[in-house]
Amino acid sequence: MEPCLKSKKSHVFETAIIILGFLCLTNVVATENCRKHIAVLTDFGGVGDGKTLNTKAFKDAIDHLSKLSSDGGAKLVVPPGKWLTGSFNLTSHFTLFLDKEAVILATMNESEWPQTALLPSYGKGTDRYAKDARYISFIFGTKLTDVVITGNNGSIDGQGERWWNNFRERNLKATRPNLIEIMYSDRIQISNITLYNSPAWNVHPIYSSNIVIEKVTISAPINAPNTDGINPDSCTNVRIKDCIITTGHDCISIKSGWDQYGIKFGMPTKNVVIEKLTCTAPDGAAIALGSEMSGGIENVRANDIIAVNTLTGFRVHTAPGRGGYIRNIFAKKIDFVFGYIKNVLWFSSSYGEHPDIEHDRKALSVVENISLSGIVALDVTSTANLEGLPGHTIKGICVSDSAFIVTEKFNDTMQWRCDNVEGVTSSVIPKACDLLPEKLGFNCPYPLDRLPIENVPLKTC
Repeated sequence: MEPCLKSKKSHVFETAIIILGFLCLTNVVATENCRKHIAVLTDFGGVGDGKTLNTKAFKDAIDHLSKLSSDGGAKLVVPPGKWLTGSFNLTSHFTLFLDKEAVILATMNESEWPQTALLPSYGKGTDRYAKDARYISFIFGTKLTDVVITGNNGSIDGQGERWWNNFRERNLKATRPNLIEIMYSDRIQISNITLYNSPAWNVHPIYSSNIVIEKVTISAPINAPNTDGINPDSCTNVRIKDCIITTGHDCISIKSGWDQYGIKFGMPTKNVVIEKLTCTAPDGAAIALGSEMSGGIENVRANDIIAVNTLTGFRVHTAPGRGGYIRNIFAKKIDFVFGYIKNVLWFSSSYGEHPDIEHDRKALSVVENISLSGIVALDVTSTANLEGLPGHTIKGICVSDSAFIVTEKFNDTMQWRCDNVEGVTSSVIPKACDLLPEKLGFNCPYPLDRLPIENVPLKTC
């Protein structure tokens, strides 16, 4: 039996939608369609009972639809149900559409998660006790163009508890898989879905460009190790907007490779805008830069951020051996509310482990031009811990129009710890350290222009 696959231009298909409101596509006729061809997972033998393994159904569907990429592209609809599956690969000019109450459920059978090549900019896996190999991510794609993952707020559940326990028990054969990873690709959009229980990082675009991640909800237990929300890595032109993230580590962590491997690969992350983020990260940061940043990070803008019960607010981390640079970073209107904040601002030039002993400790990172304004933080333990290296300072720090309300228990402790840093502050409470002197009537800059990625329309089909 042929899959129920119709062309957008088919007169019969359009007439059926108008008159009947359904054909084989009952669950999607009300949705916008910007692909010429549409299919449903059940057309390829998918069974949404939460027990039947659908790895073959996903593979067959995407293999079939990949042949239509040059003929207007295709959409695969995942209808309501629980669709158990192993890892699967995406294709170009393709939409993965999760209907309301659709759940793509990751199998816990390890044989359904093949191992894949180590990332060239990392050289090793990122899990401490499993660095020599890595598992392929749950939803994966490489060398793609024009990929959309969206829906009517359907869900992807990574069922990560087994992976977390194996990590804690040092019982991993390879570095844990991420939930979504797309590499060497262009024009990627992820929107209107919910992600649960990733084995490791939730969304990891790497070596890619023109990425939009919008209206995505991400949730993991707050004790789930290293379950970062969104990690743009060696990417150009990234928009993250209207996302709600609760995670066991950082909500957003911007990266670009690890030590000598990242230096050699030499691909920075640049032109990133983060807006209207709500973050809960009791064991991590709302926004982190690094510590894997050896390819460089520049031109990052964050605006209108609400952080709830975060360990750290805004974190910048490098280490001897990283090399690279972090520069031209701008953030404004950030509110830290509810729960103690250990360090609102934490900049460190001596943080983190290394992939191996081959790194060059003389490879130091340039960190400069970090502009922060309009920060309000409640229940603060420590306002700022800012640490450069002797003879290699962090330069161009600017903090203005900000209030850090110290919890009563820590009123008498030093609130600004500064070492080997340079910069200014203006209208900041409590008063900053001497290395960041007050400059009256000064506002830290935030760019007025819009990045090109901010003007890219959101595709929901």
